[in-house]
Parts: sequence; structure tokens; C-alpha cells
Amino acid sequence: MNGHGFTLAGTRLVALGSGALWWPDRSLLCVSDLHLGKSERIARKGGAVLPPYDTRDTLNRLAADLARTAARIVVSLGDSFDDLGAAQALPEAERLWIARLQAGRRWVWIEGNHDPGPVEMGGTHLAELPLPPLTFRHIARTGASGEISGHYHPKVTVRAHRRSLTRPAFLVDRDRVILPAYGTYTGGLRSHDAALSGLMRAEAVAILTGAQPHVLPMPR
Repeated sequence: MNGHGFTLAGTRLVALGSGALWWPDRSLLCVSDLHLGKSERIARKGGAVLPPYDTRDTLNRLAADLARTAARIVVSLGDSFDDLGAAQALPEAERLWIARLQAGRRWVWIEGNHDPGPVEMGGTHLAELPLPPLTFRHIARTGASGEISGHYHPKVTVRAHRRSLTRPAFLVDRDRVILPAYGTYTGGLRSHDAALSGLMRAEAVAILTGAQPHVLPMPR
């Protein structure tokens, strides 16, 4: 399993190359910002017609992470669906796929700013999930400690050998970790944006996703 281990609030966590967060002692897998149904929502709103395979690709990768970790708890950190219409329009085959992934596991949907609130998709729907010493919520709060959140879709650009490479990234300091977006059709906010640099401490690091996660000081 490719990942980078770190400690938050005395708790050992692993940032996986896929963009998921693994808490081994709790057998808990956390993902953020799936944005299931985004291609359907864009087409419905009159935008560009994108290949309608984003939900399948996202669920494929999630299924692979669940197979690798055998997680007993799954936490989806909000914006799991792109909007209410996207949740309602989810094809039956994909609804059944989610139900199969949920079988035998505790599954928690955290409410996000895109989410319609509780949907008929199984699992538990919460505004946030406290699992001391950690708290799972969609959007980071100033002054929090032991916080795991998403929302910002952080990305980092690095330059090497006269080339630029941009990847989704975890942002980590002693107070919090902000997860990258897990969904296939999700953009991102560069780590040097004021919204992120203002939240993260000076010593924060970025963990770039990919086949081999790479750690570097958070670019500002």
C-alpha cells in the first residue's frame, strides 16, 4: 500500500497515494469531495458535455482502496454528490454499487456545501463526526485541533527538470489535515492561495498524491 505516515493529535495516520486517508487503529478510510454525478450536473446546467464516466471511475478507485485496506469504517467528508439533482439522477447500477461497498461497514456521509443533506443512499448522515482525539468535518475551522477536513481540493505545483507537475495534495500541520478531492472531475485550489495559507501553520507540509507520495514544505 503506497502511502506516507504521519501523526496528528497523537494518532498515526497514512496519506494514501490515491488521495484517501487511512487510520489503521480504527480500520477507518476517509475520502473527501467525491462529487458523484458531476458530469450529469454540468450537462443539466447547459455546460460542456463530458464523458459520463466520472462516477464509475471514482467508485472504481474507492473499491480498490477498500479492497486494499479492508476498512470497517468509511467516512466521506462532504460534497459526496455534486448537487441534489446529481444524487437523484444517479443510475441504479451505481446506487447498487455503493450499496455493495457499504455492506458490512459503518458508512458516514458528512454534509458538505454541495450536499443536499441526507439522501436515500444508506449509511449515516452527520454534520460532523467526533472520534476523539480527531474530528471529521467538511470545512476547516480556525482554532481547531485534531481536525480532518476537505472542501478546498488542495493542489500543489512543483518544478523539476524544466517541467511543472501539478498534483492533488494533503496539507498537514500539527492541528489539522486537509484532504485532496477524491472525485475524478474535480478542480483544485493551489496551496499558496490565501484561503489555505491562512489556515495552515508555517511548518505545514504537502503530501502529493500519486504512485509514490512525495512530501515537501507546503508551497506558499
